[in-house]
Amino acid sequence: MEVVSTRQFRDNMATYLKHITDGQELILKTRDKGSFVIRKVKEDDTLMTKEEFFAKIEESRKQIERGEYSVMHPDETLDEFLERVTNV
Repeated sequence: MEVVSTRQFRDNMATYLKHITDGQELILKTRDKGSFVIRKVKEDDTLMTKEEFFAKIEESRKQIERGEYSVMHPDETLDEFLERVTNV
């Protein structure tokens, strides 16, 4: 992981962005604001919007009202429960 100043980053941004695109991480060091890690965003880094989150909560609430849910049995392991509900 390379450490660069904000000036170095500004002066050579295309080069550093190419390295980041290729999977490398970069530490951007500032004088007064601290240091930052810059890396390519992966698909699993992306978060849903607030609206999407609340829409999913609302849909889940409706599924419960319709009786579309599964309950884990007291003597069941998590693996057993997941196996049961995914093989429906």
